[in-house]
Amino acid sequence: MAKIINGKEVSEKIRLRIAEEVKDLAAKGIVPGLAVILVGDDPASQVYVRNKKRACEQAGIYSESYELPGNTSQEELLALIDKLNNDPKINGILAQLPLPSHIDEETVINRISPDKDVDAFHPVNVGKIMIGNYDFLPCTPAGVMALLAESGVDCAGKECVVVGRSNIVGKPQAMLLLHNHGTVTICHSRTKNLAEVTRRADILIAAVGKPDFITAEMVKPGAVVIDVGINRKADGKLTGDVDFASVEPVASYITPVPGGVGPMTITMLLQNTLKSAKKANNIS
Repeated sequence: MAKIINGKEVSEKIRLRIAEEVKDLAAKGIVPGLAVILVGDDPASQVYVRNKKRACEQAGIYSESYELPGNTSQEELLALIDKLNNDPKINGILAQLPLPSHIDEETVINRISPDKDVDAFHPVNVGKIMIGNYDFLPCTPAGVMALLAESGVDCAGKECVVVGRSNIVGKPQAMLLLHNHGTVTICHSRTKNLAEVTRRADILIAAVGKPDFITAEMVKPGAVVIDVGINRKADGKLTGDVDFASVEPVASYITPVPGGVGPMTITMLLQNTLKSAKKANNIS
């Protein structure tokens, strides 16, 4: 049976470290600040925003929440971002995705200052990740790497397979594994003989957005399996991209859903906000 990687425990451990650093900064008169923008009334996004606000409070990070109506124009949203870009109290700006269809996400992401882009979606930060000289990492891939590190899993020389090629998870995840000396394969909807590829993986990361997609016959015995997916079934229960019941007996380590990668995402957001505040004040 696989060892369960408890994201909640790892997350709490890292958040305690962040809170201590925030406290030290506060003693110098510096309080990291995060602004979260939500446009519309998407229920899942509202939950994420509430969770981010609560996490900031617990870590001692100042936060501002802008909950705008769904008919907010792109020009109004860009004007708010411009204001926050120039606000010294704010070190991180996050526009909660998805945005309403009349707003162009790329334009919005590009408008956020790279120095305050704590989601690491701006092309400048994406480019920095590519060359390995980055300030911020996208929160979910960074959370995965923290889980591997805290579990004592070394990527060096390992066959790493990422299933999914999104800009938010799949692509940056592959780069982070590569920076940690993994041998990386990215799989997607057009990959031929997918199960043959995934069975080569010493570390298998599922980020495809399909419930229970990865089954036991797709997993090499003893592999480390990280499930990034969060899907809601018809009965309302949450499940990941991995069929946990069949894969757990095969893997050496596995993350559950919920309670695996999920808690790490907001933790990495706090870490990026802290890093931005330190950078703005020339603190290494």
